[in-house]
Amino acid sequence: MPVYVLSEGRMDHLPAPTTLPERMAAIARGFFIVRDVAIVDHATRRVRQCFLTADRGEVPMHESELDPARFFLVTEKCLRSTVSVALRSQGEISGVMMFGSKQPYAYDVHDAHLARRVADHVTLALAYQRMAEEQRLATEARAHAATLETRVQSLTREIDAMTGYGRVVGESPSWRQVVKMATQVAPTDSTVLLLGESGTGKEVIARCIHRASNRSKGPFVALNCAALPESLLESELFGHERGAFTGATQAKPGQMEMAAGGILFLDEVAEMSLSAQAKFLRVLQEREFQRVGGTKVLSADVRFIAATNRNLRTAIERGTFREDLYYRLQVFEINLPPLRERPEDILPLSEAFLADLSQRIARPPAGISREARESLMEYGWPGNVRELRNVLERATILCDGGLIGAEHLTLTPPAVERSTADVDDADAKARSAGAVPPGTDLRSAEKSLVEKALRDAKYNKTKAARALGLTRTQLYVRMRRHGLE
Repeated sequence: MPVYVLSEGRMDHLPAPTTLPERMAAIARGFFIVRDVAIVDHATRRVRQCFLTADRGEVPMHESELDPARFFLVTEKCLRSTVSVALRSQGEISGVMMFGSKQPYAYDVHDAHLARRVADHVTLALAYQRMAEEQRLATEARAHAATLETRVQSLTREIDAMTGYGRVVGESPSWRQVVKMATQVAPTDSTVLLLGESGTGKEVIARCIHRASNRSKGPFVALNCAALPESLLESELFGHERGAFTGATQAKPGQMEMAAGGILFLDEVAEMSLSAQAKFLRVLQEREFQRVGGTKVLSADVRFIAATNRNLRTAIERGTFREDLYYRLQVFEINLPPLRERPEDILPLSEAFLADLSQRIARPPAGISREARESLMEYGWPGNVRELRNVLERATILCDGGLIGAEHLTLTPPAVERSTADVDDADAKARSAGAVPPGTDLRSAEKSLVEKALRDAKYNKTKAARALGLTRTQLYVRMRRHGLE
């Protein structure tokens, strides 16, 4: 924009640094001195000024319009002269320092050089202050990160103790076989299918595989397919784009993306809808997927572990589960035995659970009584390991720091009634056969019944238990009780 200079009654056309960018450029080249400034018009904020810059020398008096801040300095502070120098930091201008005077022609080049030295000291002081502030923030960030890391490790240990790696307890042959298979498949990147009743520890084994795999540094993401309605399962698994459905106000990544570089554990995989199964099958085959409502193809750097308590072959026959998906999942199949088939692990698991519970309860139990141990061994455990933990947690609260007795164990009535009915039925069979003399007490009668069943079955435990209407576990308990092992 041209500037008209008033000089000796003439108007000469002369470019001068009147705009803010031009002033900043002049300051960057060295200094910018306003020799004299006077107000021409308050309404338009126009003033007459005379400049002195490092590259152009003195510019004759001319009129220009000031921004509100500088016009305030002229009107309110009555500044007639200013000198401005740049504050340089790491080769760039970080600010401007300005000195002002109420006298016209108060500054010259010598003052500008002096202002330059002052500005250098100020710049150095500001740099030290900035470095100190950055160091303080970095120290706080490191302390905060250390606190978070400690918290994460604590939570990881707590989760592992409750549901994961720390809960691999058991010495029975069937459980040792499960752990052995998990150890064998962990270093690979193969898909694993975990089968077993609810509460047998499928997620425990999945976490063990994660810890022992090459993806242990990556995330372990668990998704319960039965906990979500069909309309939300695909969105939760694959994610969705904004506007994909009513309520999708923004894009959201799915569990598939959250598990990138790690393991995605799909619990109750048999509860997937057929449409979700078809999309999941493509992920297993092509290792790529799309968000719901999206068109961009995303890669799936994920290892999959699926689990179910259902019979997948029966589900295939009923048409509720895809056969091709079953064979994709059945790369490495592990069957987890129910707790009733590994009675050797009941007491070790009980001790491990009580050790964990003792850390979270003010008055931990003193132990488990002999009667309570027998009750734990006799019970059928339809809820498996999960039910065992819940029973012991309630018993820990009820015993109030004492010894856990049989009266503190809340076992479901059907199991107790079934056990009693088994004994009564066995007594009736024995009495009808004349094996127990009249007037014999219940304990002696039970011992005689067990002895006779073992003799008749030629000490085949399975046949003897079937003859008495008992399970093998219940038979072993009675054999130990009467010294018949």
